[in-house]
Amino acid sequence: MSPALVILGRKDKSPALVILGVLLLQTGAQGFGILPGNSQSHLEITEEAILNVTVQVCRGLAESQGNDFTFPSQPFTITGVAVACRAENSMKRFQQAITSIIFRNVRVDLLQALNASFHFDDESFISGRNIITTGLQTVKANNRQQNFEAAQDNLGKILHPLQDFYSHSNWVENGNEFPNSNLIRSDTSIGNIADESRATCRSCDGDDCSNNILEDIIQEQILTSGYFGIIPVVSTKPSGKCSHGGALDLTSRIEPTGGINKDMFDSEHGFLHTVAANLAVSATSEILENIRQATGDAPFLQMLGISRGSGKALCFVIDTTQSMSDDIAAVQSATSSFIDSQVGTLNEPSSYILVQFNDPEFGPLIRTSDPEVFKNNIDDLSASGGGDERELSLSGLQLVLSNAPQSSDIFLFTDAPAKDQQLKSTVIVLIERTQSVVYFLITGTGDNRRRRRSNGDLQQHKRISPSDVQLYRDMAQAAGGLVIEVENDKLLEATSIIGQMSNSSVVTLVQASVTPTQETDFETFTFNVDQTTNNVRLLITGNPTRIVLGNPEGINVTVGGMGADRLISSSQSVGNFQTLELKTEVGTWKVQIEATNPYTLKATNQNPLDFLFDFVEYIPSKNTFDVLDTRPTASTNGSLVVTLTGSDTATVTEVTLVESASLVEVQGVVEPQGRRNFLVRFDTIPSVPFVVRVKGNVNTTSGESISFQRQSSTSFQASKLTIQAEEDRNLMPGMVLSVPFSVNTEGTGGNVSIRGTTNNPLYTVSAPSTLLVEPGVTANGTVTLSVPLDTPSGTTVTLVIEAEDTGDLDINYIVLRISVLNPVMDFTAPVCEVLCIVNCVHNCNTTSWELWLRVSDGTEGTGVERVSLTQGNGKLNIRPAPDDANVILATYNASCDSPDVELLVVDRVGNVGTCAFNAFNTTSGGVASSLTQTPLSYAVLTLALGVMLSLNVW
Repeated sequence: MSPALVILGRKDKSPALVILGVLLLQTGAQGFGILPGNSQSHLEITEEAILNVTVQVCRGLAESQGNDFTFPSQPFTITGVAVACRAENSMKRFQQAITSIIFRNVRVDLLQALNASFHFDDESFISGRNIITTGLQTVKANNRQQNFEAAQDNLGKILHPLQDFYSHSNWVENGNEFPNSNLIRSDTSIGNIADESRATCRSCDGDDCSNNILEDIIQEQILTSGYFGIIPVVSTKPSGKCSHGGALDLTSRIEPTGGINKDMFDSEHGFLHTVAANLAVSATSEILENIRQATGDAPFLQMLGISRGSGKALCFVIDTTQSMSDDIAAVQSATSSFIDSQVGTLNEPSSYILVQFNDPEFGPLIRTSDPEVFKNNIDDLSASGGGDERELSLSGLQLVLSNAPQSSDIFLFTDAPAKDQQLKSTVIVLIERTQSVVYFLITGTGDNRRRRRSNGDLQQHKRISPSDVQLYRDMAQAAGGLVIEVENDKLLEATSIIGQMSNSSVVTLVQASVTPTQETDFETFTFNVDQTTNNVRLLITGNPTRIVLGNPEGINVTVGGMGADRLISSSQSVGNFQTLELKTEVGTWKVQIEATNPYTLKATNQNPLDFLFDFVEYIPSKNTFDVLDTRPTASTNGSLVVTLTGSDTATVTEVTLVESASLVEVQGVVEPQGRRNFLVRFDTIPSVPFVVRVKGNVNTTSGESISFQRQSSTSFQASKLTIQAEEDRNLMPGMVLSVPFSVNTEGTGGNVSIRGTTNNPLYTVSAPSTLLVEPGVTANGTVTLSVPLDTPSGTTVTLVIEAEDTGDLDINYIVLRISVLNPVMDFTAPVCEVLCIVNCVHNCNTTSWELWLRVSDGTEGTGVERVSLTQGNGKLNIRPAPDDANVILATYNASCDSPDVELLVVDRVGNVGTCAFNAFNTTSGGVASSLTQTPLSYAVLTLALGVMLSLNVW
């Protein structure tokens, strides 16, 4: 099939709108193309702009730190840019962020196919700009709260209309060579918009529509865009107006006929397609630069998945009930040592999250990017409460999973079984969606352990039952983690071993969780090691009876036996957990395990080459695909899209779905889609938990082809239930948001249980307890959601809607990210007032100059948040004004050899301004972004400073 027909979007609850949106996308009627083809697409425009801006940000950071910067070769690629930014470990997260932004961009065409404002059709310039500016405010607010994934979603949504402006309006035809910067500002005019009664186009004949816009419209720089209508929608194009054009546009058959869109080369104005696409790239770069200025370089790069170290979040979920009093000190020592070992290395996390759980309470969630602050938070933990054997471990884990970014590493410490086992399905839902790895470190399984009652008396500890441990194993299996049972004095050792897995370049070669079906069971596992591999490790829990290793040369050894060091370079063992580091040999390795008890095996190595994937739904009637936000449909055909990361030369040759319990493999058919994307079709999706395994080849610089194998850490499950919901909106504090959803089933049907949960116990969510769902019939419901009035703008609400068919033991879900946005009334940037200056004109005997500034946001503003130096080699000092918390006082001094300075000033809602000054022509008393008044004398300056100090304004 043609790559241009692959639609990476989300299904809307309305099947009619889905079909209509797909039809529009296939014809290219509603914007630039979707995926790469002969014309520039939204994907290419978005990726090109992100790569361009990222290079400039990394270059600026390198220069500010006194480091050299080497530009990546062109055309820029994700791999090349990550290397240039010295963020090789961020390649996968960088790709993931760009993919998320592109998916949201593309979904606009599906969710808002007939909403003219999202495409700047029908001369809807004001409403179109409102979408962009409101979305821009949301992105900035998300970044302020470090909700970077929500920022990606909202950014992708506003990039679509921003890019469509240059294809659908006559901005290009009017001769403009630069983007319309006023599209991202609320306080300016977009341009001279055509009156509703003013004619803008004449009819054009055949394919020649190059001159159908009226001459006076172009001469007077009047702004217009094409009208669009499709059967059965009735056309409302006013007389004399331009049409969008294209096969599905009903208005293009009404006088004046033809169209003006530049979506493709074969569009009516396709001769301007390249110009429009290039302007769309420039406009996308401009809005990204605005976000960068408002956010700051490091948080901006984090939004794009690039950060120091591993780029991951490191999360600790810690039991603080009284029975953990002896263990908490061990946990504190273990975690502190673990964090110290990562600081300053490629494994250093970009953020840290801590949640404690007790009984009957859990939380709050604490997030920081400072490792010292995080260690202090852990050191402040103390044991209290409890009183029974079970604790709220799953509640704490749910809180972390619903707030942590994708692919986080989570460590849960406890000595007790879960009291809230009813949350098991919700936790597994969040594991699937975030693809986070969860390690359970349990210290409550030893017979000699003693539990402290809440009244201080000691009682003999009750060993955690096998069924309680199995609950943790089930979640660890879903999360690609491990359940490690140790004594508290071994926590440090166990944590340090597992910590080696938190490197973002660690990839999974094979993973399995096995429960023997007979008294003694024997299983064989294989995995491939390629020439680029290093640090191959086996992680095994459960203390199997015997482990036999076989290398590619056919040499077999028993672990712990004679000659084992021929294949094993080092080994460690603690509690029920052991790890083996293998002597790297290229080829197929074999692991044979004999066991009587449940065990897990995980083989990993360090390598930047990895993969991302999304399950998609194939729509046969339209020959297109739609990315799923839910579980795929079980026991029927299905598809997924695989994206390779960490290499520009790698290709996929084989993709299989491997059933976690039986190890049965379902083979897929791989179809390359271009730009590192591969579509994979399956005849059937397993109805039991499975993992995704990818094999392929990568070409080296010497021209050699190397085979590789990778596997998803996360285990997935299909469902016969389908659930869909509307999510395309923000939530205002104190207001109730209604979220419609629908459920249908391929199963037996009946009463389906409904649950709605959020990522914060203070949020209020209400959902129907059950829905009657019959096969082939859609059942509809509504979830309501509200948050407290004091919820900060930019907060992300993670809403999980679950549907469970208890008769079929089947569960499906949808996870929605909804942003909280307080109304914004401040649309103006801060300004700089020169209080005093010692300049380089009247002070010839000096070699330096000084500048005193007052930076304010006006009486109606939200206050100045940040003042930073963007040009100049001098020293900048800032401090809050003593009499006004919304004002910043700044001093700047530099050599007269460096006379120019430019400051970036940002207020608390992200409005950005610049203030530029010169040592030879700046004077005091002016308020502007660039001041060029007459210089002050040194005597006047001295007098002014004395007055200021006496009045305590400095």
